[in-house]
Amino acid sequence: MKNEQFMRLALAEAQSAAGFDEVPVGAVIIKDGIVIASAHNMMNTMRDPTAHAELLAVKKACDRLGGNARLNSCVMYVTVEPCLMCIGAILNARIKSVYFGAYEPETGGVDCFISSKHHSKIDFFPGILENECKALMQKFFKEKRCYQ
Repeated sequence: MKNEQFMRLALAEAQSAAGFDEVPVGAVIIKDGIVIASAHNMMNTMRDPTAHAELLAVKKACDRLGGNARLNSCVMYVTVEPCLMCIGAILNARIKSVYFGAYEPETGGVDCFISSKHHSKIDFFPGILENECKALMQKFFKEKRCYQ
């Protein structure tokens, strides 16, 4: 039940992103059962291609922990499978577990990461509220395509 509760918080972040016309991805970071950071995609808003939900959440969590660049005892929940850039940041931050909702067949990096030599340093748990996460992405892109 906790996994679903935390993913619902990430989904709320993703919905906020959609409200700003951002790709609806949300992330939360948990330490000892408490949310210490949450974020959503802000690439267009910040005019920054690295402003992914995962990276913004990692930065907030590090700030919240007094500038510590290591999040060893933290876990992340993210609505969509992280890309390789985000996985690199998760790895460097030492987040041990990542729970995600929907797979991202075009930019998701989990399979590539798992096949690398670093595969044992992050545990991935897919499919948390997968249908809801996937539906949010599909709705966003369907609406985008209708307006083009």
